[in-house]
Amino acid sequence: MFFMKIAADVMGGDHGCAVVVDGLLKALRTFPRIETLFLVGDADQVACALDRQDIGDPRVEIVPAGSVLTMEDRPVEGLRGKKDCSIALATNLVKQGQAEAVISAGNTGGVVAAATIKLRTLPGVDRPGIATVMPSETGEFVLLDAGANIEGKPRHLMHYAIMGEIYAREVLGKKNPRVGLLSVGVEVGKGNELTLETFKLCQRLDLNFIGNVEGHDLFTGNVDVFVCNGFVGNTVLKACESLATNLMGWLNTELRVTPFRQAGAWLARGAFRSLKQRIDPDAYGGAPLLGVNGTVTIAHGSAGERAIANAVGHTVGAVEHRINQRIIDAVATANEYLFPAKSTLVGTHV
Repeated sequence: MFFMKIAADVMGGDHGCAVVVDGLLKALRTFPRIETLFLVGDADQVACALDRQDIGDPRVEIVPAGSVLTMEDRPVEGLRGKKDCSIALATNLVKQGQAEAVISAGNTGGVVAAATIKLRTLPGVDRPGIATVMPSETGEFVLLDAGANIEGKPRHLMHYAIMGEIYAREVLGKKNPRVGLLSVGVEVGKGNELTLETFKLCQRLDLNFIGNVEGHDLFTGNVDVFVCNGFVGNTVLKACESLATNLMGWLNTELRVTPFRQAGAWLARGAFRSLKQRIDPDAYGGAPLLGVNGTVTIAHGSAGERAIANAVGHTVGAVEHRINQRIIDAVATANEYLFPAKSTLVGTHV
């Protein structure tokens, strides 16, 4: 059995340190493979949260942090001014080899900046990307990049295609992941300069690239990896989250209008319960930041205990599958084939 150490920034969640700690402790009981769980944050608050749970697990270690990177802080400037913040110290534990992975529900930009600056990107990878797992009609799919980098070049998106395919295959268990480029039409000539050039690169990769796909393909189950830049990906993600939340609320309201609808809702309660579970973001808990030299999971700021626990579960899976080495190998092969000399990049749009 492969044992691992995980560093957790416990200060960034919207619901406070105690909720994050509760979720981490729940995961600790579920995954005996976790050898050490570093709780990085305000020592007094962390100690109170542990006392409330009456936990004496020797695998838990508190790492005091002097400050917190808030949502209002600009990521890079905030990290420079708050070198002792919980995100920075948790990431340092991975940098120093004391932990294999870091998880945070804090400032997303701060997590991306800390990982990029402190851990650096994997050899051959220019920009990291957030891979968000979302439900579909037949299972789940990966959306990449979901907001790590607002802009992107064709070369970056090509790397996202490679990293997303590896994550879908190794962690989600997709045998031959279908990779699609999110665009405004499925025809080869549709899109802007970014997608047109990315299409040409992905076409030459050794993966199951199915070409351009559109927004209405998202939940059909026909695509396993959607590739886009962070601006598009984050917009899609937040729109989908909002729709799912509001749709359930609208449905609940409509089903209470008449006694007949209420009776029908009672009869179909099992179906509604299953649907709610399928679209529940807490089932995934967090999104991996792919392309950095370490395992990094970004949990949603509003994540509750269950979401945090599930985020740890996905982190454990990423570490166990050693996807970083697979990414390094695949990206190196692609770069050598598509960009045999750095001089070919001069004056191009890649």
